[in-house]
Amino acid sequence: MSPRSPFPRSVADLLRAICQPARLEILLALGAGEACVCHLEALLGMRQAYLSQHLMALRQADLVLDRKEGRFIYYRLKDGRLLELIELAARLAGYTLPATLPTALQQVVRDCPCPHCSTAEELIEIEETRQTDARAGGPVSAAHRPGTGGSQPGQDSRMDPTQ
Repeated sequence: MSPRSPFPRSVADLLRAICQPARLEILLALGAGEACVCHLEALLGMRQAYLSQHLMALRQADLVLDRKEGRFIYYRLKDGRLLELIELAARLAGYTLPATLPTALQQVVRDCPCPHCSTAEELIEIEETRQTDARAGGPVSAAHRPGTGGSQPGQDSRMDPTQ
C-alpha cells in the first residue's frame, strides 16, 4: 500500500478484472451455478472465442474456478460474495439486475453436446414420445410395450417364448 492510496492494490485489481460489461454478465450467469461455455453462449449470446477470452481473464484474476470433464470445461464462481458487490454496484448506478438468469442457466440447450444437455435432451425426447403415444392412444407404460416383458391385450405371455 502506497502512502497516497488508502486501498491495497488487490482491491483495484479486483475492480479492474470485473469492470467490463461482458465480464459482469458472465459473473452474474455463473452466480446461478456452474456452467459450460455452451450454456454461456446460449444464455448471453456471445461467441465462444469472446467468452473464452473473458473467462481466461477472470480465471487469472482468481475470480472463477474451472473443472474439466472430458472435452468440456465447466466454470463457477470462486466466491459467491462477488455477486453482492456486483448487485451493490448496479443499485448505486440505478440499475436493477434481471432475476431470470438462474432459471435460464438451468435450461437445456438443444443440440448442445455437453453431458448435462445431451442427457437431459434425451430424457425430454423420451417424455415427449411418451406424451405423443398417450395422446394417440398408444402404449403409455412399459408394461404394455412389446418386448418389455408386459403382455399385449388379449395375449397370454406364458404361451409366447419371446416375452
